[in-house]
Amino acid sequence: MRIHRIHSRQRLATSLEEAWDFFATPTNLPAITPSWLNFQITSDVPPRLFEGLAISYTITPLLNVRVSWLTVIGSINTPTAFVDEQRAGPYQLWHHRHEFEAIEGGVEARDIVHYALPFDPLSRPFHDLIVRRQLDSIFRHRYGALANRFGSLDADVDGSPPPGAIVFSTV
Repeated sequence: MRIHRIHSRQRLATSLEEAWDFFATPTNLPAITPSWLNFQITSDVPPRLFEGLAISYTITPLLNVRVSWLTVIGSINTPTAFVDEQRAGPYQLWHHRHEFEAIEGGVEARDIVHYALPFDPLSRPFHDLIVRRQLDSIFRHRYGALANRFGSLDADVDGSPPPGAIVFSTV
């Protein structure tokens, strides 16, 4: 199984508490998800994340085919980190760690995602041609949405991530 990694970093002009409040509220996820994914939460969600919380939703990542996804919130270290893991969905592996650190003037938000596609090695061309580009588009959208919501401490003021803010690699 080939495991891929996404590491993104964004410096937001907000407090650690405000950033945590936003990310720890499950109903805020659609606000940072591109509309072309047709993201819909399909389960009841509480006002705040808690360890063991299962959230189901659907997306349409390709050719208007609706895909179900079940995420479970793993560890939470309020207000600095939490993990969500796919339990059912399009990936063989999806482990997403969200980290928040108070910095001068705001917060650095980091995402570390490890993921793998099913049917490896047959899925490798699909990853290179479609999946990686879609994930890059999703993380760029998220970057812009968060910059618009909180303001950005990064040098680029147009809402686009600066070079190196979103890095893809293979583990």
